[in-house]
Amino acid sequence: MSQPREQSPQVSVVIPTRRRPALLRRCLEALQAQQIPAESVEILVCDDGPDAATLEVVESLAQRCPDGPVLRYLVPGGEHGPAAARNRGWRQARAPVVAFTDDDTVPASDWLVRGLQAMLPGVSAVSGRIIMPVPPRPNDYERDASGLAAAEFATANCFVRREALEKVNGFDPRFSIAWREDSDLQFSLMEAGLMIVRAPDARVLHPIRPAGFAASLRMQRKIVFDSLLFRKHPKFYRERIRPGLPWFYLLTTLAGSIAVGCALAGAWKAAGASFGLWVLLTAWFFARRARGTSRRPLDLADLLVTSVLIPPLSIGWRVVGMARFGGGIP
Repeated sequence: MSQPREQSPQVSVVIPTRRRPALLRRCLEALQAQQIPAESVEILVCDDGPDAATLEVVESLAQRCPDGPVLRYLVPGGEHGPAAARNRGWRQARAPVVAFTDDDTVPASDWLVRGLQAMLPGVSAVSGRIIMPVPPRPNDYERDASGLAAAEFATANCFVRREALEKVNGFDPRFSIAWREDSDLQFSLMEAGLMIVRAPDARVLHPIRPAGFAASLRMQRKIVFDSLLFRKHPKFYRERIRPGLPWFYLLTTLAGSIAVGCALAGAWKAAGASFGLWVLLTAWFFARRARGTSRRPLDLADLLVTSVLIPPLSIGWRVVGMARFGGGIP
């Protein structure tokens, strides 16, 4: 790994990673090719694994580009998850501005230049542009994942002054998976009266990684952390994340539960009526999600299975989140 130089860098780039050495290599190679003097940049790889393959990537790239940006390898201690890894990174950073991205992005060659240009006096944070290419007819997972490109503020592409991170105490490590920790930081900065601006010219490419069948079911567990975000920032959550209760999921889950309960009790008329309502709601959900998506049989089967299971899973994970973090229904 390259050794820190005497002069202080202008920007520290923090990248959390966990056992994705090939993706990390691609990201680091893009960062080593930035249109900014190498002495102005340090790159901090925060390995939440850690593993030998990741360390080998960092060491090999540092040796291959000895005159490039300082490349540092850090291992978070104690707490784990991307929020804890980013905290380890920015607290070790030597620059007044910290740029955050993910190990699966490819920053444009002028990413750092454009981000720093937007960091004008009085600005505490900058939100860059995330580009996520999808096919003309994406499958449900691809369309859902591409929603990150429309996020107001995401740690895949943002710049924050170190003093602002210190003021809000950085990331909340209770967000132990990659979900809502960036919104939590955004809302904390806003509540502290700090200015966040957009920088659409500061671009990172974020290719969508392949996912298996019914991947959206595994994503439902992330809703646990909506409960934490809602408890901490109820006003901003309702304004910027979800304006009201998940009535459709509640009604669909209730209809299905009543149908099963009535059938077990031998109340067949009530069971039939509830089941009919559940079928109508589920069919509407499937049709809505299918609009504009892939028509491949496997993708349609994915939509059907997940349309049946998402409502109860979504409600179930909300209950888990409320039990863990308290507060109302997010």
